[in-house]
Amino acid sequence: MEKLRIGIIGCGAIAQIQYLPLLRQMSDAFAIAGLSDLSSTVLSQVGDSYGVPKQRRFQSYDDLVQSEIDAVVICNSGSHAPPSIAAAKAGKHLLVEKPMATTPEEAKAMVDASDASGVTLMVGYMKRHDPAYHFAASAVRQMEDVRFAQTQHLHPNNRNHLAKFPLIPATDLSQAVRDEGAAIYADAIAAMLGYDSRDAMPAAVKLAFSSIHGSMIHDIGNLSGLFGPPERVISTEIWSDGAGIATTLAYASGLRAQMTWIDLPDLNLFDETLAVYGARERVVVSFPTGFSIGTPSTVTTMRIGDDGHPSSTFRSWDDNTFAHELRHLKWCVETGNRPITNGRDAVADIALVRDIVLAYTAANR
Repeated sequence: MEKLRIGIIGCGAIAQIQYLPLLRQMSDAFAIAGLSDLSSTVLSQVGDSYGVPKQRRFQSYDDLVQSEIDAVVICNSGSHAPPSIAAAKAGKHLLVEKPMATTPEEAKAMVDASDASGVTLMVGYMKRHDPAYHFAASAVRQMEDVRFAQTQHLHPNNRNHLAKFPLIPATDLSQAVRDEGAAIYADAIAAMLGYDSRDAMPAAVKLAFSSIHGSMIHDIGNLSGLFGPPERVISTEIWSDGAGIATTLAYASGLRAQMTWIDLPDLNLFDETLAVYGARERVVVSFPTGFSIGTPSTVTTMRIGDDGHPSSTFRSWDDNTFAHELRHLKWCVETGNRPITNGRDAVADIALVRDIVLAYTAANR
């Protein structure tokens, strides 16, 4: 396969900032072969910008997946399950942006559909493809006594990041369409968490779930890549009307992990770290926001030197992790190898999102 023909489902911010520019830059390996979006305005302007013929622009993803493409990048708003399952049934390979699905049942159905068709299903945890993460993972594997892991996610409002880019907004989508999508999402969350209706679900629980599901999922995926799924959720605290979340996870090995996510909307200083602590060694990774281009990821390693004194090393990488992710997708499609961030493993991540919130609701109802 010379070029992988890619269709994009959902041409919003992450497609406009990362996927589409990269696919054009990597034209030796990829071709932008089709677009799908509910917004005719976005579809027209993005299509014109990237030279996608009008006959390859579709408002229905069902039409796109039946067209002459090899794979889809799924980054629409709302559940990724329906377009993923449609694409898999049409024999198309999948790169599904995080979060993979809203519920574990949706995620499992996506895996089943891709397995039945024999197509690649890769989940878009781009930070797992970061050279900094790979370096840190290698260092962690060499640690003899891992005792504690910690993730910290200090999250400014995304408007601070998006204001830097000339995005094409979906100005033609009615409020009724947007409200319908939000209601479907809220209904799915409420049912999964055991509420009789979305109106019965506390606003703080809904907000916290959305933050874990849409943002903290990166941290869940990063921990999963190092240690696999946890054995159980020990406890979860939600505060500041749902804008703050802290949870403690227990692993079969005896390891404990503490995860914290907090909305700090105004000060535009994004801070996401993953730290792993042992008796003699420490590894700390710092990631930029996914909307950044050229901002480095860093790794600091600390250990006891041969002279008995602490020493540390610092490394940084400014690679675009989305580019690494796309190259990995193409390699998996061509070789049949399982993706690093495969769908089957990610089902457990979606279940963990649910279980983190259930640990709070069980203790506070």
